[in-house]
Amino acid sequence: MSRPRIVIVGAGFAGYRTARTLSRLTRHQADITLLNPTDYFLYLPLLPQVAAGILEPRRVSVSLSGTLPRVRLVLGEADGIDLDGHTVHYTGPEGGRGTLPYDRLVLAAGSVNKLLPIPGVAEHAHGFRGLPEALYLRDHVTRQVELAAAADDRAECAARCTFVVVGAGYTGTEVAAHGQMYTDAQVRRHPMRTGMRPRWMLLDVAPRVLPEMDERLSRTADRVLRQRGVDVRMGTSVKEATHDGVLLTDGTSVDTRTLVWCVGVRPDPLVESLGLPMERGRLLVDPHLQVPGRPELFACGDVAAVPDLDQPGQYTPMTAQHAWRHGKVCAQNVAASLGVGGERRAYRHRDMGFVVDLGGAKAAANPLGVPMSGPAAGAVTRGYHLAAMPGNRVRVAADWLLDAVLPRQAVQLGLVRSWSVPLESASPEVARVPGKAGTRKKEGAADGDGHGPGRGDGPGSAEVHGSSGDEPAKNQPGGEPAKNQPGGEPAKNQPGGEPAKGGPGGEPARSQPGGEPARSRPGGEPAKGGPSGASAKGRGDGGRAKGRTAEPGSSRASGTSRPAGTPAKPPSTAAPAGPPSAKAPAGPRRAGAAPGGPRPTGAAPTPAPTRSAGASDDPGPEPPANQPPPGPDIAPGPVKRSDGRAVEGDS
Repeated sequence: MSRPRIVIVGAGFAGYRTARTLSRLTRHQADITLLNPTDYFLYLPLLPQVAAGILEPRRVSVSLSGTLPRVRLVLGEADGIDLDGHTVHYTGPEGGRGTLPYDRLVLAAGSVNKLLPIPGVAEHAHGFRGLPEALYLRDHVTRQVELAAAADDRAECAARCTFVVVGAGYTGTEVAAHGQMYTDAQVRRHPMRTGMRPRWMLLDVAPRVLPEMDERLSRTADRVLRQRGVDVRMGTSVKEATHDGVLLTDGTSVDTRTLVWCVGVRPDPLVESLGLPMERGRLLVDPHLQVPGRPELFACGDVAAVPDLDQPGQYTPMTAQHAWRHGKVCAQNVAASLGVGGERRAYRHRDMGFVVDLGGAKAAANPLGVPMSGPAAGAVTRGYHLAAMPGNRVRVAADWLLDAVLPRQAVQLGLVRSWSVPLESASPEVARVPGKAGTRKKEGAADGDGHGPGRGDGPGSAEVHGSSGDEPAKNQPGGEPAKNQPGGEPAKNQPGGEPAKGGPGGEPARSQPGGEPARSRPGGEPAKGGPSGASAKGRGDGGRAKGRTAEPGSSRASGTSRPAGTPAKPPSTAAPAGPPSAKAPAGPRRAGAAPGGPRPTGAAPTPAPTRSAGASDDPGPEPPANQPPPGPDIAPGPVKRSDGRAVEGDS
């Protein structure tokens, strides 16, 4: 008899605890499969310390395969569940699709950023739910302070060193507290020319900071923030966001380049597609974390509306503390339903208190209901995090020790671009990449295309509205540039563009050497039988996606390739030979690649590798489909927006 199959969707606090407990309870009596987009469990409470440069990213990332014995890890995102067929459909990180059959299914997909219908927020704000967003914020804040320090204009300096955080809950309060300390340390080492100081603003419509926590914690956090210089404005939020700043609900206009969205979270939209009873976007379950009428289906964490037995009519809040304990009870009940564990039990939770790390030796905590502040609260807070982490404790403690005795390294690595962490993403734990297979779209995003990024960081990127998260839109870094834009496809008859047929330097006829290039495609489709051989119609470079820019100096840019010294074939009478076409604009290329453009008369062309027939003996490996062209090592300069303004974007 085959062993029962258990599939767990999501490896957050609830999913990770469920998998770890089931691995211990079943002991080879069941096949446990964990489906997650990443191969690590993220300890979310310490994410603000990653953005502030205290902890390295891997310190808060616990390996799933290394800490979950007897659990099979499948990388992918669930995009459909067949409840009657007992199967989960998912998409892998490289676009491949798969199916997982199950006898028991645990939904622990977690939550995503919560969007509000405020103009400009989806385009210009960034959330704080995943590791890519924290890394982006760290680079972005560092870059803005450095640019502000180099600016001579006081207005520009003030805008760049103003940082607005919306949401005074647990996450927003910690981001503002750590952020103010981080930027102050940068300015102490490198003072600004204008003598200005970074300014952090914390906004919320609630009457006080940390409204969901004890009032004494709220007063402690508010006092520490104001003493540190944070501009705390309660009863205020964002009315409209633009690239240059935000308009607040009190009528104040704030010039800024940074808008961090920490308003709240909402359950992962995956559960909405099941057609089961919901409670404010969360799947209704009984006290045993089982979906009524579906004995094989369990849910826990942020996607589950779990009844609070101590407060009838209420549901447990969406916190990491509850999700961690959901996982343990859920695992026990799944094992009991399969007959490999003890008796099932209902979920009850005793509040152990909360801790809020405010940076340095400051914190606010109430362990077991005892309010604390100052260094004592800081020691309790860090001790709690070390005890709660399922791994990396020694490394985290070592980073804390180094931060106490050494200055922080304020450098920007540029590994995460603005457009790869859009606010509307239904998968904030995964940074978007060009050409990636479609991901689940969050409810409220525009049909067809979601919202792209809006806020660039350095010269070379462009602001895009309404771009898809799967493939960057035109005029977006990594995507296909718009016509007449720098680096894009020049208009016909323009310098560097595609000459008209029959004109000087125009398109050769099919019978000419080099064949017929694909229209609007550098290094396009050579004619069949030409020196470069037959190529797939509409595709150059042996299978590159249509619309990709060819590498300057290679056969993809010229369309043909011939060995050095081989005389050129006389031009055919089918079309008159014209003068050389206009020189194409220089673009990014790999180190060592030959520069593009025509060569001096009589100079022998440098042999270039080609993927067509007649190529060299070692043409090199075939690039993966939809691979973006290599980018420059430095930013090429400001990129013009569609409205004529130049903006700073990612390099």
